[in-house]
Amino acid sequence: MTCGGWPDITADLRRRAPALRGKLEADVPLGPLTYFKTGGLAQALFEPADEADLATFLQHLDPAIPVLVLGLGSNILVRDGGVEGVVIRLGKAFQEIAVEGSTLTAGAGAPLVKLATAAASAGIAGLAFYRGIPGAVGGALRMNAGAYGSETSRVLVSCRGIARSGQILSFATSEMGYSYRHCRVAPDLIFTRATFAGTAGDPEAIFAEMAEITKSRAETQPVSTRTGGSTFKNPPGHKAWELIDRAGCRGLVHGDAQVSELHCNFLVNRGKATAADLETLGETVRARVLETSGVTLDWEILRVGVPL
Repeated sequence: MTCGGWPDITADLRRRAPALRGKLEADVPLGPLTYFKTGGLAQALFEPADEADLATFLQHLDPAIPVLVLGLGSNILVRDGGVEGVVIRLGKAFQEIAVEGSTLTAGAGAPLVKLATAAASAGIAGLAFYRGIPGAVGGALRMNAGAYGSETSRVLVSCRGIARSGQILSFATSEMGYSYRHCRVAPDLIFTRATFAGTAGDPEAIFAEMAEITKSRAETQPVSTRTGGSTFKNPPGHKAWELIDRAGCRGLVHGDAQVSELHCNFLVNRGKATAADLETLGETVRARVLETSGVTLDWEILRVGVPL
């Protein structure tokens, strides 16, 4: 039995797939791996050595064991009771970026800021908006991440991933079923890489655009705090932050969690907030917005695991 209260499944996982080359551990604290810096343990954490290693792992994994993919931890709240099953983290082997002409191919673990920088250095315009999104390529594919007037569906050429069965699949952009902050690809598919395309541009001008995005974020978002990014999706015809502000929630506090004074669609861990503090605060905001405007806010931040 692990200290998280679940049985240690790592020995059985290695027995089922003795050829695994990645790192497999039990009872790994997930809080330090997320932007909120709070939350419970993973029953097991697997960091595959490469795409083939991940495919092997999934081929031999008991279908009854839940799987969660963790990227850079920017858009996720891990509940205090932890995450049952296996958390898969894509490390350095999934962070390479290659440039060819006006296209870039990046691993799913590559930070979006590095993708934007690589594009700018190569004189590829159209991907600068990724400078303003604190996440990785895999999350951008799953959520159709966007900001500053553009989104993933506009720059993606194709991508690939691994199904729960271990099968490697490829998708054209038209096959992703993209809509606002959503794609229709099976939720248990793990993205591993993607190819993006831009247009020829002047590196100096692209870097200047990225500098403006950086400045805008610093002035309007709590980027230097423990926050998970935008908390709620913008409802049709509305901006979430405006609804939250009108509901009188700017600066609202629960425990050590707070609605940001700077941008009220951001929740902030002031230092010792539990995941329960943050989720309760978010639900309070949703209730007040519904009461004052009649609009139901949908969470954009992914909440995972079990409460204490």
